Amino acid sequence: MDIDTPAADTATSTARIIKHARPQISDESIQMPWVEKYRPSSLEELVAHEDIVSILTRLIDNDNLPHLLLYGPPGTGKTSTIVAAAKRMYGSTAAYSSMALELNASDSRGIDVVRNEIKEFAGTRQLFKSGIKLIILDEADAMTSDAQFALRRVIEKHTKNARFCLICNYVNKIIPALQSRCTRFRFAPLQVDQIRSRLLEVADAEKVNYTDDGINSILSLSAGDMRRVLNLLQSTAMSSDVVNEKNVYMTSGAPLPKDVEQILEWLLNLDFKQAYGKLVHICVTKGYALTDVLADLGTAVVGMEFPPHVLAVLLDGMSDVEHRLAFGADEKLQAASLVGVFVQARTVMKIKCV
Repeated sequence: MDIDTPAADTATSTARIIKHARPQISDESIQMPWVEKYRPSSLEELVAHEDIVSILTRLIDNDNLPHLLLYGPPGTGKTSTIVAAAKRMYGSTAAYSSMALELNASDSRGIDVVRNEIKEFAGTRQLFKSGIKLIILDEADAMTSDAQFALRRVIEKHTKNARFCLICNYVNKIIPALQSRCTRFRFAPLQVDQIRSRLLEVADAEKVNYTDDGINSILSLSAGDMRRVLNLLQSTAMSSDVVNEKNVYMTSGAPLPKDVEQILEWLLNLDFKQAYGKLVHICVTKGYALTDVLADLGTAVVGMEFPPHVLAVLLDGMSDVEHRLAFGADEKLQAASLVGVFVQARTVMKIKCV
């Protein structure tokens, strides 16, 4: 009897899970990341940057495409935009593969690649195809200075039959000589409404069980990064039955909002020893990184109505803690420093009140 009872419970539990589970998906769909599966294949499918898309569309339709420099934060659609634009230029995937050269930071892109591979591709013409070639250099800010200087002359020499598109996150890492040869487009972080529409579209297409607080949690963690949104949705959907707030935060490893509120309450009200003990305990037991806790605390502190002199003390002290953490300082020691910052701010507030 002791053996039969758990077996019956297991059967009931399994039936319940199967009843509410999503329909079976093919092995190919499971293995393919949703970021690639739902990558826009045309300019019309892009959900943001309508002004940039309209300009590129007019330039392509008029056969007047210049050299391009696309820059902005990751996950804002830079690579998707130029790939979709290239497919509009060439009309088919086969033509795109023969007329476009795409190099990423994972490829070797030193001065030898610029002088040999890129120069050779840009200098040759297709026998049975007309039109200009396209060289896409993704994450161009990772190229060495020598490679960028060598690229200047290649761009000028092969302008007649090739166009270059440089994609980067930090435009200040591209030498001015290359910037002056390109038309620059800045891709700003995506708006919440733009991300929400595509997020719900993917969730419905994949038959994901989700709640409103789960969707809002993904959006709050996205910071305008569509790639992060889809990756987080897929990881949460694969690891949990329902995409809700708790499961999203557990999957991402980010601190729960209620835990951040609790930590802030400890820092503002408890003495040094108690606040330090509780802060270290919650970080250890829940696996929170102090850097993530500090980022959420910064947002919470800025939103509170502290006197200017107190806010200055808090932000200055927290920035020092974050700087030391970035260079690999001990987390427990910096947790004590963080508590000390709030104790100092409370002392300053009391002195001003007196």
